[in-house]
Amino acid sequence: MEHEVGFLANPHTWVNLGGLIFLAFAGPKIWKALTQMLDQRAIKIKADLDEAQKLKDEALALLGEYQRKQKDALKEAAEIVETAKAVAQRQAKEASANLDLALTRREKLALEKITQAEAAAIAEVRREAVDVATAAARKLITASLTDVRASALVDAAIKDVDTRLH
Repeated sequence: MEHEVGFLANPHTWVNLGGLIFLAFAGPKIWKALTQMLDQRAIKIKADLDEAQKLKDEALALLGEYQRKQKDALKEAAEIVETAKAVAQRQAKEASANLDLALTRREKLALEKITQAEAAAIAEVRREAVDVATAAARKLITASLTDVRASALVDAAIKDVDTRLH
């Protein structure tokens, strides 16, 4: 059989009432501690988000700066290539002009050497012709010269030398 216990005699009532009294006194303090803890957690999360945004902004600024530097470097590289091409073309023109001058000089020197060789050859031919003519004249003179005539020529040459020396 069951017997009925009164409301105040029921242990559950006192447990519930004790729980309510505990919540009435400790509840605001617990609530305050929970809200402070959640507020601090929210403040920390907000600070973390602000720090993350700051880092993101810095990263974007660095990215922009590096992209600008990359564009500048590419532009500078293109300018260097253009300058190098211009210098190479100028040097090629100068080398061609220098080569033309050198070839002209060598051609002139070669022509001068040829002219000198021709002059030397003509002089050599003249000397040979004079030697041959002198030898032929000597042979003719010795063949046609008699002793009397040779003495007369020697005497005439001596007189001619005497007049030329004085």
